[in-house]
Amino acid sequence: MSRRCELTGKGVLTGNNVSHAKNRTRRRFLPNLNDVTLLSETLGRGFKLKISAAALRTVDHRGGLDAFLAKAKDAELSDKALKIKKQIAKASEVAA
Repeated sequence: MSRRCELTGKGVLTGNNVSHAKNRTRRRFLPNLNDVTLLSETLGRGFKLKISAAALRTVDHRGGLDAFLAKAKDAELSDKALKIKKQIAKASEVAA
């Protein structure tokens, strides 16, 4: 599985290690990814996702997975997250 956040699309960046003598060697900046289970209130079940720590804070700030996915852009979401977003939308239509 790639080192990419499933909710925000945050991935690996590249740059340089710079020594005191200004020698430059390539390096990678890895995102802070965590395996978490997020609960969907609409569907009443949990989903395992690999997301960044920043995305986890944003999910909490917006009020849960359902609210986060409602505002999220489809281009940033992984295939798994898009599938969950469509399930939540379908379930909320049926309930309304």
